[in-house]
Amino acid sequence: MDDLRKFARYFLPYKVSLTIGITCILASVLFNLYIPLIVGQAIDANWAQISWSRLTVSALKVLGASVVSGTFLFLQRRILIGMSRRVEYDLRQDFYAQLVPQPQSFFQEHRIGDLMARATNDLAAVRQLAGPMIMYSLQTVFVVIIVLPLMFLINWRLTLLLFLTMPFVSLTVKFFGQQVHIRFEKIQEFFSQITARAQENFTGVRVVRAYAQEDAEIAAFNQLNRQYAEKNLALVRIDALMRPLMQFLIGMGFVVIIWAGVPAAIRGEITVGEFTVFNMYLFRLIWPLIALGYVVNLYQRGTASLKRMNAIFAVQPSIADTPGVKTQPPIEGKIEFRNLTFSYHQNGEPVLRDIDLVIPAGRTVAFVGRTGSGKSTLINLIPRVVEAPEDTVLVDGISVRNYPLAQLRASIGYVPQETFLFSDTLAENIAFGVEKAERSQIEWAAEVAGLTEDIESFPEGYDTMVGERGLTLSGGQKQRTAIARAILRQPKILILDDALSSVDTYTEEKILGKLRGVMRGRTSIIVSHRISTVRDADFICVLDEGRIIEQGTHDELLAIGGEYADLYERQLLEEELALT
Repeated sequence: MDDLRKFARYFLPYKVSLTIGITCILASVLFNLYIPLIVGQAIDANWAQISWSRLTVSALKVLGASVVSGTFLFLQRRILIGMSRRVEYDLRQDFYAQLVPQPQSFFQEHRIGDLMARATNDLAAVRQLAGPMIMYSLQTVFVVIIVLPLMFLINWRLTLLLFLTMPFVSLTVKFFGQQVHIRFEKIQEFFSQITARAQENFTGVRVVRAYAQEDAEIAAFNQLNRQYAEKNLALVRIDALMRPLMQFLIGMGFVVIIWAGVPAAIRGEITVGEFTVFNMYLFRLIWPLIALGYVVNLYQRGTASLKRMNAIFAVQPSIADTPGVKTQPPIEGKIEFRNLTFSYHQNGEPVLRDIDLVIPAGRTVAFVGRTGSGKSTLINLIPRVVEAPEDTVLVDGISVRNYPLAQLRASIGYVPQETFLFSDTLAENIAFGVEKAERSQIEWAAEVAGLTEDIESFPEGYDTMVGERGLTLSGGQKQRTAIARAILRQPKILILDDALSSVDTYTEEKILGKLRGVMRGRTSIIVSHRISTVRDADFICVLDEGRIIEQGTHDELLAIGGEYADLYERQLLEEELALT
């Protein structure tokens, strides 16, 4: 019920439409139930005084009631189904808005395919709660609460006989409804597995092809798909059994009424017209009672899906603006790590230990070290991609937690290790995050990133579609596109996390030469395994097992003869071997 209460707030903006829709349902039911009364009166009329004019009037009344009832039926469907689509729109917007601010850890814990299944399949099931379920359930309620008293007035004995079969209808609905809920919840969870498997295969299509696993992946998906079909068929069998069983029980009600009603009519205890009206009302109870099974089906499916969606809504972003945070003065770019020790898990092994470092505004600092030494983790703390302990990471002397996320991140140009490009044009990928970027600005950023010659070789230039995740570009082209995207923002802080690892040393030198002009006057942080990338930095920090073990300029670190000097010697040797 708590899930439904949360869902009910989506109806508040449409309460007028909901009220009008419910009124149309009631009006449609009333005019539809008026028709049997007209027929009964015509049958019980004095046939000695009957005339074509009186029959015509009765026929026109039936026609008129049918037209009015049909009009209100049309209006109720248009209003309520339309309202359900608007509720679906709002719910989808909120679901997307809930996902976007989540940190990386959230997407590590929740598979993308599962989230996509909740945003599509589950959302479609929830929409049924907002439209068809409301419409059919209210139709059923209105018909039952109006028809039963009328039938009771016509003949209370016959009405009471109906309750011989009614309890069995209720028990059938309750039992099968529970089965539908349990099975549908499992089906939705399994659908998430299928979606996740498909998403991973499409994303990793290069790996699948490289290892010639197309047939194996098709077979694995076929197995999942077969299991999903079997689970759905099991649900179909439940649904297929419920409806005929309900019709049988309702049919038994007709048998009882005919068995008891016809002798009563012969004895004069009930007129032929009243018996006809009674049976017409009983006939009008059939659809609502059958619809009751459909409504229960929709309810169980919808609540199962709503539970899965609310599980995501309940997850609060672990990285968000602190309450009462205010916009700070414009960022200049001074960065300070103050007694920083960081672990990804509360009781886990620290990834960073005792980091104390001040990076003056406008300076270029580089971080080098072995794989797993904590370089990427350290720089991810600056834009709050990962959350640092309180007052351990500061920008311009202010804790990063005291900046609004939008202000902090708008001042940072960040090229992560794993380059991501959208399925759009090169120009749109470069301009991502910059409103109304001029083509000249895009071309300047591409020139600085060393991408211009590549773009000129493409048939459609800057309007070339790069494919999903930049599939049509090489690794180096993707990295340079990401660099162009970062510098186009003209950020006060520029972070390059191994951003030149996929380009050769010649291209790297060209890009760095152009980047030096961009980095002048702004705080720049470079993470790299290559000495050639970092040697011109104002100072260099060497990390090992989460600690800064050496820092200084390139020449100073070589003079020390420590870890940096060893790394330099190894890379020189590798270059010499590559040339021989």
